[in-house]
Amino acid sequence: MHSELQSRLEYVKPCRASRSMTAQDILENKFSFDELVSICFSPSDKNHHRACWILEYVSYEELIWLQPHLDFFCSNLKILKEESAIRSIAKVMQHLIKSHYKKEANGIVLSEENLQNCIETSFDWLINDVKVATKAYSIRTLYILGNHYDWIHPELQIILNKDYAKHSSSYKAVAKEVLRKIE
Repeated sequence: MHSELQSRLEYVKPCRASRSMTAQDILENKFSFDELVSICFSPSDKNHHRACWILEYVSYEELIWLQPHLDFFCSNLKILKEESAIRSIAKVMQHLIKSHYKKEANGIVLSEENLQNCIETSFDWLINDVKVATKAYSIRTLYILGNHYDWIHPELQIILNKDYAKHSSSYKAVAKEVLRKIE
């Protein structure tokens, strides 16, 4: 039997307005947030990519809601295969990393294991065949992480320089921006 959230996800369209409306429903009814996170990492669920879209939008407003789910979130990053889901989760991961390093009183706190999962997954997405938006989020996430792990920037620099010529202008713009910051 479908839950109320599952039923709502059936009708979510890729357009911003549809995603935003459903995210607003979650923000007004936090009780369905746990189920949303669970659906995101259930690739066999036909709506899991839609759940990822909604999680991205919810994270703009209430990233802290992910705190109790971080071990689950970070340890399951690698199970995502659908490009649409990966793009949204890459964006959420970038928000998480930024929040963790801002060290705000109400910011996200990631464990070392969570951080290692984010590093590994970001490198995987960067070097594997995923779309440019996911690569761009991965590059920026790795840049932030590289400010705290001294081995990341040299590795990132090698990959960006090696892959620069074979990618789109969008990839090149992000790569150039980050390479300038590293050098």
